[in-house]
Amino acid sequence: MTHRLTYQGSCHCGRVSFELDAQLDYVMECSCSLCRRVGALWHGASDLSLRITGESELTLYQFNTMTARHYHCRHCGVHTFSRPRLDPSRWAVNVRCIDAVDPSTQPLRRFDGANWEQAAQALYAQRK
Repeated sequence: MTHRLTYQGSCHCGRVSFELDAQLDYVMECSCSLCRRVGALWHGASDLSLRITGESELTLYQFNTMTARHYHCRHCGVHTFSRPRLDPSRWAVNVRCIDAVDPSTQPLRRFDGANWEQAAQALYAQRK
């Protein structure tokens, strides 16, 4: 049985806030050049499980293949969400932006984004 809770979160200045319905049972650490630098820890979400307030305050950043869509607050710069290259139809929520959640208490999954092609191939093979 899955136990989903509703979490509240925001960027630093609060202009972007969100509610996330999730079973927060892990965080994902990506070693790509962006995630490594911003220190984000991610958890996947569907469109239905994430409600964003202040979307107009988000700025989009893309690089390399231009597939992933990385969003950060245009005021404080905090990276709150992305549409990951692994599945651009889903959201990745930065768990460090969720109120009252200590990411260090969550099991850590690592994704070798620095070697994206090989890491993605291995992940897809695990899911089969």
